[in-house]
Amino acid sequence: MSNRLVLLAAGALAVAAVGAGAGSWWAHHSMSAAAGAGTAPASADAGRKVLYWHDPMYPQQRFDKPGKSPFMDMDLVPVYADDAPAAAPGVKIDPALVQNLGVRTAVAEKGRLARSVDAVGTVAFDERAVEIVQSRTAGYVERLFVRAPLDPVRKGEPLARLFVPEWAGAQQEYLALKASAAPGAAELAAAARNRLLLLNMTEEQVRAVDRAGKPVTQVTLAAPVDGVVGELGVREGMNVTPGATLFRLNGLATVWVNVDVPEALAGAVRPGAAVTVTVPAYPGEKFAGRVAAVLPEVNAATRTLKARVELRNPGGRLKPGMFATVSVAPAQAREAVLVPSEAVIATGERTVVIVDRGEGRFEPVAVKTGAEEGGRTEILEGLEAGTRVVASGQFLIDSEASLRGVERRMAPAGKDGAS
Repeated sequence: MSNRLVLLAAGALAVAAVGAGAGSWWAHHSMSAAAGAGTAPASADAGRKVLYWHDPMYPQQRFDKPGKSPFMDMDLVPVYADDAPAAAPGVKIDPALVQNLGVRTAVAEKGRLARSVDAVGTVAFDERAVEIVQSRTAGYVERLFVRAPLDPVRKGEPLARLFVPEWAGAQQEYLALKASAAPGAAELAAAARNRLLLLNMTEEQVRAVDRAGKPVTQVTLAAPVDGVVGELGVREGMNVTPGATLFRLNGLATVWVNVDVPEALAGAVRPGAAVTVTVPAYPGEKFAGRVAAVLPEVNAATRTLKARVELRNPGGRLKPGMFATVSVAPAQAREAVLVPSEAVIATGERTVVIVDRGEGRFEPVAVKTGAEEGGRTEILEGLEAGTRVVASGQFLIDSEASLRGVERRMAPAGKDGAS
């Protein structure tokens, strides 16, 4: 039994060996036949210009004449001028595909951006139009004509009446010397009159004493300007001292608008710039003014700075505390190349625009951008006026041929290899 098994195994091995030899012979015969069929080198088409020859399986190596590939057992294939990619940088897309993508272009133009600034603020008192009313001498408040803060006053309107006891004796002495006929009385009367002025009586008050012929110990304080009482520091019956502030008056002929300007727009707001102000209280009405000052401090919480706008306020219609919208007229901008803002692509590492080179060829160009206003962006570097750029569909072009691949094509090709 064991001998029969040994004989069967030996027979199987012999059959396998014969089959392997037959297969090897058939493969060798087939490869030889294929090689024999391709022994004639590939020839170029007549009438077409050959740029170079290459192995399709190893296209980065170029050869200047036909022959066998050193990499594969095959002939080199010609590359014709009308089939090879153009030497110009960029990517070429079929015009029909460009139309299907909805590509829209625009021409870069020279111009200036009318960069206006719109901001919000509040109306406030003009602190330059503040008047202080003080007591020039010691006395008592007999009567108060204005009794509450923010009461309106007119220029020349009485504010308070004071009783000044120390004026009485000096005025009586002056009147007595003035009426005396004794030698030297006139000189003494002149000295007494000067003493009244030194007691902080005004020239008008001294003349009032001359007219009345009797002491005038009451003085009425009047408003020097039109406005409102910003601060009331006195009440009836109070004793006042020289230099004490009795009233603080805020004029309303002009007002300020304190505007919060975003830090990024601070460069567009300059002192003297014309502004237009609107307030909800007067819909459709505009108030003209100017930027009086830009305060040199940025609010760390809101990243804004204050601009102080000065406005004329006829009739006192603008009230402090009103909400206001301010539009600052554009400053004189520098001339630059302008493109539609939608044509600019920010990649994170750089900013590019897609330039239309014509005949379906597009090229990404790195640019340096400036300000943006009204849907247009300044191009400071990288683009010349008159260049046509892609304003719509550039992302679809990027999908068709990624910018990274285009950049590789833009790199100069290596020198052709020689076989």
